[in-house]
Amino acid sequence: MELRQLRDFLVLAEERNFHRAAERLHMTQPPLTRQIRALEDALGTALFLRTPKGVELTAAGEALRAEAPNLLGLAAQVKTRTQLSGQGLRGRLDVGIFGSAVLDVIPRLLARFHAERPEVQIELHQLNKAQQIEALRERRIHVGFNRLLPPEPDLVTVPVLRERLIVGLPKAHPLSLKDEITLRDLDRQPLILYPVSSASPLPGLAQQVLQAFAREGAQPQVVQSVEDVLTCVALVAGGLGLCVTTASAARLQLPGVVYRPLKARYLQDIELSCVHRRGDPSPTLAAFLALLPGLAAAEPG
Repeated sequence: MELRQLRDFLVLAEERNFHRAAERLHMTQPPLTRQIRALEDALGTALFLRTPKGVELTAAGEALRAEAPNLLGLAAQVKTRTQLSGQGLRGRLDVGIFGSAVLDVIPRLLARFHAERPEVQIELHQLNKAQQIEALRERRIHVGFNRLLPPEPDLVTVPVLRERLIVGLPKAHPLSLKDEITLRDLDRQPLILYPVSSASPLPGLAQQVLQAFAREGAQPQVVQSVEDVLTCVALVAGGLGLCVTTASAARLQLPGVVYRPLKARYLQDIELSCVHRRGDPSPTLAAFLALLPGLAAAEPG
């Protein structure tokens, strides 16, 4: 049963006459007759009774006339949805996220993407760096966001922007009186840091911080190791220590916490990148990646 046969059937069902129906369909009568016969053969039942004046619907024909518009409407809907998906205007985008990027960069990017493609369902997955890489290879996410991503032959890393580093500290701390803070200022100060694992093949911000301390001859005193930026800043608010984090963390305006720029010779900013599978043909992903070049230019001052 073909869609064209259904359309021809409906016209004949309305006209009850092969000649008039053929005229409406801009065809001659013999091809229309063949189409209706082929439809009846496909369904295994007669749809019309031939009469001296034209045709009348059989019981089966009446049943098909009731259902055919729904079938044609569903087919049109499937066609539209398929075309939209092929253009990246419909479907689903799975995004791996982490830490402080969810406070600023990623929400802005997702808001722009949603405004342009509201029919694309966006699913967020909280994953660390290694988990994002694994999820990409297992096709559980389309794209991930992280820092200090290692080169991988099957993945593409795209720089998004560079973020300045800042120091979060209790408002009552003497260093809060300074306009900017150096690593020397942080020498032997209680420091709240993200996890550091000597066995991890994927270094992060914590390793960068510790290396910068060493290069500038300062001694870090790590008192807490936490997994996420919210916990980190909350501990600062509780007076348990200071933290070195990215500028987007300053959006967490917890009571008792102030932020100051970090002035460090070997640690000024850090790059945020996105990563996706090499050769991924998804038009939705391509549309999402097309927004990245304008993101840094649109970064709030």
